[in-house]
Amino acid sequence: MKINISDKALDWFVNEVGLNEGDGIHFFGKVYGKTNVHEGFSIGMEVKKPDEPEYELTLRNITFFVEHGDIWFFSGYNLNIDYDPELDGPKYTFIEE
Repeated sequence: MKINISDKALDWFVNEVGLNEGDGIHFFGKVYGKTNVHEGFSIGMEVKKPDEPEYELTLRNITFFVEHGDIWFFSGYNLNIDYDPELDGPKYTFIEE
């Protein structure tokens, strides 16, 4: 799995979530909602530092990651994160590896 974050989405995380250098964003699957490949689950995120990262991407000294216990949700897919102006927030798209 890989995470790809567009520059506009990265700007959104920094400006709207209020991230600073050294912060981290943990992505995980949460019950309810849907993604383009999951029915009944959506993507959750929280600001925290990694404990047992399975995958990490560092941009502007901010770590975006998936923990070992959450890898089931992302297995077999890459996650593309772009900015959606209609939502005024991130748009998550899973792409098969």
